[in-house]
Amino acid sequence: MNSTLCQPLVMLDIHPVLLDIGAAGAYPKIWRPIAAQSRYVGFDPDHREPSKGPQEAFYQSTVLDDAVTEDQAPETLFYLTRSPYCSSRLKPDSKSLQSFLFSDLFVVEREARVPATNLNEALRRLNLPAIDWIKLDTQGTDLRLFQSLRTEIRDRVLALDLEPGLIDAYQGEDLFVEAHKELTGSGFWLSGIEIHGAVRMRRSTLEYLAARLQNQSEAVISETTRKSPAWCEARYFRKIESLEQTGVGQRDYVLLWVFALLDRHFGVALDLAVAYEKRFGSDQVSRILLNEPLRQIQLGKTRRWFRRSKSLVPGYLKRTMRRLIQ
Repeated sequence: MNSTLCQPLVMLDIHPVLLDIGAAGAYPKIWRPIAAQSRYVGFDPDHREPSKGPQEAFYQSTVLDDAVTEDQAPETLFYLTRSPYCSSRLKPDSKSLQSFLFSDLFVVEREARVPATNLNEALRRLNLPAIDWIKLDTQGTDLRLFQSLRTEIRDRVLALDLEPGLIDAYQGEDLFVEAHKELTGSGFWLSGIEIHGAVRMRRSTLEYLAARLQNQSEAVISETTRKSPAWCEARYFRKIESLEQTGVGQRDYVLLWVFALLDRHFGVALDLAVAYEKRFGSDQVSRILLNEPLRQIQLGKTRRWFRRSKSLVPGYLKRTMRRLIQ
């Protein structure tokens, strides 16, 4: 745990609530520095790729088997695909997917009815009044699940990770264009985006070539062919103006500051430090909020200088400098 980063959380007795919907694999790496101070709640109805031990890393943790829906139904139909990372409540759009080599990952191996809950009910059961950072990876239903939160909870979410599609991989899925328009109109700004792609080529063409030509494997084609954008990982943070409009307290300002630092948005962290001091006055917390981003900026300058100059620096001095800047 980064002691300086978490110091305001400890001082104000803040335990961030981190919600991980679609928790297959490990929890997000960006949460590691604050894990020991945070409450983790994960949802994963497909146990073929179980979540990897958040219980030991977090202050408190709970992993639920339920699928998350936007309605009140006690169970829901789940399409279990060849790749567990593609399983969804939505049926894969085979007509659209046939244009891509990775279409076989979406082949439905079986259908199952699994226990379901909605977010509002889950929060009530867990006695959690708020969510601070929510990661949604539900294969097509990210936006609708976020919108299903009660208004008073949704308006307090400070950070949001989603993986919306850029193509119609599922029937009726929430696409990036819809999510981005909705979120930026609801008090969020786009902190970062990574575009992921797939080879646009019919599998039937690959099978045709494989029967007639040598060395035309899927691996060779995938390694040499440009990917077509298919989905993205997008991160949104709440705007400072939104905090000011809703009149939230110190907790939200400090948490959003922590989240901005975790994502290396030092300028936003400094904006929050100034906004905090204007609203709550100068205190020990405000000084940390101002000084830590400045320290990180200076460390970044030192690291860049060190990388540029390391060929000219003697070995013993390199080791000393490396210890100082870590």
